[in-house]
Amino acid sequence: MDCIGCTPMVHLSRLFPTGPRVYAKLELLNPAGSVKDRTARYIIETGLREGVLYPGAHVVESTSGNFGVALSMMCRIYGLRLTLVVDPHITKSNYAILKSYGAQVEMVDDPTTEGGYLPARIARVKEILAGDSAAVWINQYANTLGPEAHYRGTAEEISRDLRGPLDYLVVAVSTTGTLNGLARRLKERDKRLEVIAVDAVGSVVFGNPPGPRRLPGIGSSRVPELLDRNLIDRVVEVTDDESITACHEILDKEAIFAGASSGSVIAAIKKILPEIPASSSVVTLFPDRGDRYIDVVYGVEAPSPVMDSVATPAHGAAPLIGARAGS
Repeated sequence: MDCIGCTPMVHLSRLFPTGPRVYAKLELLNPAGSVKDRTARYIIETGLREGVLYPGAHVVESTSGNFGVALSMMCRIYGLRLTLVVDPHITKSNYAILKSYGAQVEMVDDPTTEGGYLPARIARVKEILAGDSAAVWINQYANTLGPEAHYRGTAEEISRDLRGPLDYLVVAVSTTGTLNGLARRLKERDKRLEVIAVDAVGSVVFGNPPGPRRLPGIGSSRVPELLDRNLIDRVVEVTDDESITACHEILDKEAIFAGASSGSVIAAIKKILPEIPASSSVVTLFPDRGDRYIDVVYGVEAPSPVMDSVATPAHGAAPLIGARAGS
């Protein structure tokens, strides 16, 4: 658990050799593989400290993958039973990881008429709660401890590591917890900061009509209770194909094997780049690893690029900013 956090921030000088300086915080280097490690640790340890959770308690959650993996690690460490309700959109690798950690995994096969699988997953969670008095629902879409983990941790690391001014924060949304915590803390530091939320086409987070989505980890079929529109200055939508293309570009240019939502934020940055001053600094997160998406991102041929290509940068390794102590 002590390996959670203090992730390095990398200047993406090969993807963006000219214009604004773009930095990515490599949350994919957390021990269970994603930014959700921070959320799971903070929620579980706070619950244990406050008596909401106790050894032998039954933790229940609806998840599309990363949060489930992080919870599986934490519950294994603390001796908590864990049931995760998933749907067919979960990747094969994430499903295998959950089972390997020893989580009880329940698959919801039938989506609701409106809203897709998520309402059906939550309905199953409520059935489990009704049948087990020891069951505790984490509820990542409404649990304020999620944003607090990033307010106290991730945002402080970004402030420390970047040193200079931060002009734009670009974050992919699902539960909106990560964006919520980061935006609140970093806007306290600099009210001029522009926060850009990246959502998937077909997601209803910002009031758009639902549509088909095949990439987990970004977007939602419901509006999260954690959403605070006052923290967001702009929303940029990206398609599945744009996200997949950008994932391949990250791997090709930076040799970073990142997950689907990392491609989403890079696709969004490319869309806004012509509109922002060349002297700007942009920070984003790479939330998880690419090996979790072999079957949906890297196991298929990349779509043709839909955005202008970026000039090939000069050779040379990108510097690490704020790497873990001792690395």
